[in-house]
Amino acid sequence: MKKCEITGKGKQFGSNVSFSQRHTKKVWEPNLQKKTLVIDGKKVRVKISTSALRTLKRKGIVAK
Repeated sequence: MKKCEITGKGKQFGSNVSFSQRHTKKVWEPNLQKKTLVIDGKKVRVKISTSALRTLKRKGIVAK
C-alpha cells in the first residue's frame, strides 16, 4: 500500500466528473520516493512523500 512512513499520507478517493457530469471513481496516489536517511547515526531506507522530503530539507534535517 502506498503510504508515507513519516506523515502517514495515503491514497485519496474521489470522482472524475466529465463534461456530461458522469461520475467515475478515481484514486489519487501520494508521490512517494525511496530515500536513505541517517537517523541516530544509522542509515534507514524509508518511503517518504515528496512534500515531507521538502519539509525535512527546509528544516535542515536532510542534506540538500
